[in-house]
Amino acid sequence: MSRKQRKKQDTTINTTIKQFNNEIYGIFTIALGLILFVIVYGNSIGRIGELIKFVLMGLFSTSVAVLPYLLLIYGVFIFINKSLMKKKKTVFFYLLIFISITIFKSLAAIDKVHSISANTNMAWLKEAFTLGTQGIGGGIIGISISILLVSLFGVTITYIIISTLLLISLILHTNISLVSTLANIKDYLIKTIQRIYKGILNFIFVPVKDNNENIKRKVEKKKNSAPHGLKESIPFEKEDSIEDKIKILDFSGSEAQAIVISDSSPEISTSMNQVSSASKEALKSGDSEINISYNNVPQAIAYQFPDIELLNQVVSQSTKDDTKKIKAKAKILEETLLNFGVEAKVVQVNKGPTITRYELQPSAGVKVSKIVNLSDDIALNLAAQAIRIEAPIPGKAAIGIEIPNEDIATVALREVIDTPTYKNSNLNLPFALGKDVSGTPIVTDITKMPHLLVAGATGSGKSVCINTLILSILYNASPDMVKLVLIDPKVVELNQYNGIPHLLIPVVTDPKKATSALNWALQEMTKRYKMFAENGVRDIDGYNNKLQDAKIPYIVIIIDELADLMMVAPNDVEDAICRLAQMARAAGLHLIIATQRPSVDVITGVIKANIPSRIAFSVASQADSRTILDMGGAEKLLGKGDMLFYPVGASKPVRIQGAFISEKEIERIVTFIKEQTNEVHYETEIVEQINQNNIETSNNSDELFNEALKIVVEGQQASISMLQRRLRIGYNRAARLIDEMEAKGFVGAHEGSKPRQVLIDMSFFEHNTNE
Repeated sequence: MSRKQRKKQDTTINTTIKQFNNEIYGIFTIALGLILFVIVYGNSIGRIGELIKFVLMGLFSTSVAVLPYLLLIYGVFIFINKSLMKKKKTVFFYLLIFISITIFKSLAAIDKVHSISANTNMAWLKEAFTLGTQGIGGGIIGISISILLVSLFGVTITYIIISTLLLISLILHTNISLVSTLANIKDYLIKTIQRIYKGILNFIFVPVKDNNENIKRKVEKKKNSAPHGLKESIPFEKEDSIEDKIKILDFSGSEAQAIVISDSSPEISTSMNQVSSASKEALKSGDSEINISYNNVPQAIAYQFPDIELLNQVVSQSTKDDTKKIKAKAKILEETLLNFGVEAKVVQVNKGPTITRYELQPSAGVKVSKIVNLSDDIALNLAAQAIRIEAPIPGKAAIGIEIPNEDIATVALREVIDTPTYKNSNLNLPFALGKDVSGTPIVTDITKMPHLLVAGATGSGKSVCINTLILSILYNASPDMVKLVLIDPKVVELNQYNGIPHLLIPVVTDPKKATSALNWALQEMTKRYKMFAENGVRDIDGYNNKLQDAKIPYIVIIIDELADLMMVAPNDVEDAICRLAQMARAAGLHLIIATQRPSVDVITGVIKANIPSRIAFSVASQADSRTILDMGGAEKLLGKGDMLFYPVGASKPVRIQGAFISEKEIERIVTFIKEQTNEVHYETEIVEQINQNNIETSNNSDELFNEALKIVVEGQQASISMLQRRLRIGYNRAARLIDEMEAKGFVGAHEGSKPRQVLIDMSFFEHNTNE
């Protein structure tokens, strides 16, 4: 047996022995209390019993009657809470109570005490013992201490000292504040007196009204006093002894008040020097400026917003009464922390669609880090698959322990859109996100983000999130107000939106054309800043307010898979995204970027630094979570729409259950919008420019490119030296050929000493060469 195994075995044995010792100690204490109870209060107790009773009476007098009760209570508490035995202050508290009673008994018979204290030598001890057996004073112990204290301080001060010590020990033992207790008693007395006074006045002067009206008033009062955004509070039953003051708040299906997340930070002005430099860079890339009219949609056709009935009816999900389970978990949570030496109380419980959050209030002196480090132990004791700790909860003096629900409730998009906050919103581009941990609908403004990064593992809910974002726009904004540029390298995700009037161009599915589309966006941004400068305004809102007849729309650029673009042209894509993210907000251009590869080679530091708002879905590791949010937490999400939303300006991310929408609902809404116009009106100038740039890029290839690519594919090795030998060319030309293959996505990126990865096979090469 190895040394480590022996240590583990010894630790297990020691833990078991300690557990048995605690139980034996408790049994022994209870048994001793029962024996003393029989001796003190019984009649036929035998000679030994009589002797013990005689000695105890001489030592403590009639105060001994309290001793059995103290031992029984202490023994029972050891079984309920085994850590009590380790606390010396608990033993000291019970001992102080008993000694104080003996002293008070002695002070009550102060005349007798003074008479025996005059005796010399040890005669007063015999008299004190005799008085104790007669039930006078506090026996030898009580009289001895009282004689000492009275001789030093006098009777009155002795009363004050003993009472003060007793009160302080009571506060330390129970952790109950005397001030708050007195304040509660005062409030209760005041309310009782006011209630009696009002009752007398109503009885004398006011006739009795209908009871139903009084009941209605009480119900309305309770509703108005409920916490913000929450529907109901489930009270604890009186018979339960655990935390009667805990509030258990259940999430509301449709009546919860929506919360709007918006940015209140001041707008950042962009200098025209930056604009002119961006303009020069855009012109250097070979793109020519295009004048575009955004009013190509015929003015005779008025856009009709989709009906809410196109979305599925919200099925009322039966919420079980989990009050007992919640209270049981709250008790386990407190006991688990106490076993590790952490004193904390559950003060409130919020039950949401996906998780239940237990709000812990730690005692004074307890470090937050101590609770955070116990996350695995808490999960083990609560039998939870994963827990997340929010320490502290923003705006509250509490720590949140988030535990997954047994039954996860789906949040339909209709539940968020069909709310007054969304319908009557003054937000420019509202985005219906979902519901938070208390079931409150969350709506945010895309223009205030102003750019958003969405990342998470496959199947965690990214595509559904993108669809809810697009539909949130379609339900609130007309084609004249907002235009969409959808880039979908995966081909299958966003193609269904082709044909809607909000699209500026058809959905871009070719990764090579995506770079040209982003370059066009840079040109458009530069052109808009020139228009703003000519009209003396700072942003798109100022321009549209000044020129009511020539309004320009917002442009939302959505990229569904950034990783595919970064494989084809990483440098061009990164530069375009960064320049747009830095300057495009005031021009009314907003980027929404999604990826299922939250790695540093896809979400580079430059991209992340310029996109302030993030949504993280479930990821595989803490490293991926840090790549998205700059902090851990996303690795503990549950998937299926469970997200962390980190808006610009927020101190911590907000946990939200994302809204769900099905494929059939999307199809119904898109069909409804397409039927409003017989002909699709795209911006043909933009389409032609993107296609022309793509053709020019492909025509600039080296004449040996196809031959070099064939050599690389046949050998499945992208080597510059091999091309030099086989094609008899110089190093520079061979290196340019390899770079061109990488730019077109045929070979992988340079990985130091490792060979480049060849990403296509011979069948793909032959098929594309024949075309």
